[in-house]
Amino acid sequence: MEGLNHEKYMRAAINEAKESLKKDEVPIGCVIVCEDQIIARGHNLVERLHDFTAHAEMQAYTSASEYLGGKSLDQCTLYVTLEPCVMCAGGAYLTRIGSIVFGAYDEKRGYSQFGDHQKNHQGILHPKTQVIGGVLEEECAQLLKDFFKSKRKD
Repeated sequence: MEGLNHEKYMRAAINEAKESLKKDEVPIGCVIVCEDQIIARGHNLVERLHDFTAHAEMQAYTSASEYLGGKSLDQCTLYVTLEPCVMCAGGAYLTRIGSIVFGAYDEKRGYSQFGDHQKNHQGILHPKTQVIGGVLEEECAQLLKDFFKSKRKD
């Protein structure tokens, strides 16, 4: 994870979250980076696809695996605007993703709310996965706050 420009790639994830907004989806976006190149992008498609598993991360895992021609993403970094939920963390475990960098913490549904996370912030994630949280946290959180505030006015 050393040497990567976390803010640069988180901004790309934020752009994906804005794609979700255009589709009236919860604004969560992500990119997967390998060797300093974006190899996959994803944004929420839950409402559009009527599929509760169509989270941004799940879309990107599939795309990255296809791009690389294999299911292991151990040399990759996931940049996502919101801390992954348990399902997406489980997907990260199965891909053996090398690292996860997320923006806003999800204090209700984030994976770190479940299991033992006192040991290197792991728990549900693969033991070799490195994690950094809080990158461009305010900007990522504001997208979500604005979205849900607009929904409450309707």
